[in-house]
Amino acid sequence: MHQGRHFLQIPGPSPVPERVLRAMDMPVIDHRSAEFGELGRAVLEGSQTIFQTAGPVVIFPSSGTGAWEAAIVNTLSPGDRVLMVETGHFATLWRQMAGRFGIEVDFVPGDWRRGADPALIEAKLTEDKARAIKAVMVVHNETSTGATSRIAEIRAAIDRTGHPALLMVDTISSLGSVDYRHDEWKVDVSVSCSQKGFMLPPGLGFNAISEKARAAAKTNKMPRSYFDWEEMLKPNANGFFPYTPATNLLYGLREAIAMLLEEGLDNVFARHQRLAAATRAAVSHWGLEILCQEPSEFSPVLTAVLMPPGHDADQFRKIVLDNYNMSLGSGLSKVAGKVFRIGHLGECNALTLLGALTGVEMGLSVAGVPHRSGGVDAAMKLLEQRPQGNASPHLKVVGT
Repeated sequence: MHQGRHFLQIPGPSPVPERVLRAMDMPVIDHRSAEFGELGRAVLEGSQTIFQTAGPVVIFPSSGTGAWEAAIVNTLSPGDRVLMVETGHFATLWRQMAGRFGIEVDFVPGDWRRGADPALIEAKLTEDKARAIKAVMVVHNETSTGATSRIAEIRAAIDRTGHPALLMVDTISSLGSVDYRHDEWKVDVSVSCSQKGFMLPPGLGFNAISEKARAAAKTNKMPRSYFDWEEMLKPNANGFFPYTPATNLLYGLREAIAMLLEEGLDNVFARHQRLAAATRAAVSHWGLEILCQEPSEFSPVLTAVLMPPGHDADQFRKIVLDNYNMSLGSGLSKVAGKVFRIGHLGECNALTLLGALTGVEMGLSVAGVPHRSGGVDAAMKLLEQRPQGNASPHLKVVGT
């Protein structure tokens, strides 16, 4: 039997803070009442702040997959052509979903070790003289690989071509953890969900929508009902929803938004960058290889680590779980058994991370994986440096 708290170091679902758990521990209320209207308005307006948009944010009772679907069915028509880039497992899944809706996907192959190349996207759009491409669809933070895509540079590349394609971005594992600017980067649809940077249980899907995307939704031919933006936006104006909402998750969302804003978004982003840098310092010292090969695209949310030849990542993860009560992320699809992933997002601070890295280092020894000891010390030296910005008062290690 395991003693002590479980270390959930996967890249989502992320640990749910005590404040959020307590906020959700409430009776369900009448979702047509004035009290609920106040809650609805608070979370809808708060979500705009997190997406950094003045435009509407739609919240669905769904997973991130549902939010993917909503982005597609509200903007595209069967037979439309879109441009996507193979950055990893989740880009591949979004591509497969688009295909099921009759969308023609120009899927640019990738090696799963870097984000989408802005220059490649620019070249593809320049070649599209007929302006047949209706949307560019990109995963901001590829959770399977630990590589981010440079959305601001992709936006600039699109603008240089003068191409009218929509820009649709999956921020499922980045929103609330990585700097993301829906309005400034002129994103048309931003897709997200509750169980990553929002520090909630799974169950809420988000679409942040530009006016251009909303205009496309008025003329596209894709049937939809549950995920129809306009049906949501009508009652949303007063804080309500067209069908029964996930009330207790909305209580938690209100509290999670408050926590993010109390810390300050810039401080949240800086904290994630700092923890990620410490993790990479440990991995480098161990002599292991990080899957992402482009330093400018290193993820602040997770670090994917390649196992040396002859060692199975899933067996290593089992050893860590059995011995130290810690869950690490598995390799997915093409990298199954080849990588393990260390999550450092949401409610995570220096002490939490050092505990997790200690578990990894001990696990490497027990599993007989060749490595150089002292990776935790390397991370500690980085974390001993005084962080920039304010402290994170709500991030406390359980048991202290």
